[in-house]
Amino acid sequence: MPVILEIETLDLGPDIRAIGMELVEPGATREPVFGAQAARVWSPVLLAVAAGESLVFDFFSHLERVRDFCVRRNLAWREGLGNYLGVSAPSRELLAELLERFERETLGARAGRRVDQGDPELEERLSKRGADAYHAVYSNYIFCAILSLDEASVTLLAPQLWASEVVRLARPVLNGLDVELRQPV
Repeated sequence: MPVILEIETLDLGPDIRAIGMELVEPGATREPVFGAQAARVWSPVLLAVAAGESLVFDFFSHLERVRDFCVRRNLAWREGLGNYLGVSAPSRELLAELLERFERETLGARAGRRVDQGDPELEERLSKRGADAYHAVYSNYIFCAILSLDEASVTLLAPQLWASEVVRLARPVLNGLDVELRQPV
């Protein structure tokens, strides 16, 4: 039986545009999906929604473990001001490993041209405030994402994306995976 990826518009207030994604098992209990199965879903979806633009994963806690993982897997990463480490999006397979390894952490992601230029001010704010720092700058990116994988959810702060567009981008990359896409009404 396929897992369910629900994608819907979230109402987080008048000044923010958000899309929620939740990965759950079918049935009445709707248990969250974790581990390798979840990482194999999240990695292609996040890459697809980035639509070919640069994508970085923002870490603002447990940086020594992230550094160690990146060194062992030969992943590109860089340290910013304060307690911040950014990991450039690797291949789909390595991204799945990264997401599975750090699924108990809350982390962020950003996609867009500005990723290549760097955003030291945001990175410093991320090191102090965590993902709350995205609120003031998300309109500079295709999306800023808050990955709460321990809750099987991803929240996209996306100034120009609609939930239906995220579904359209995600559908083809999930072919061959046992995933049913739903957009609740």
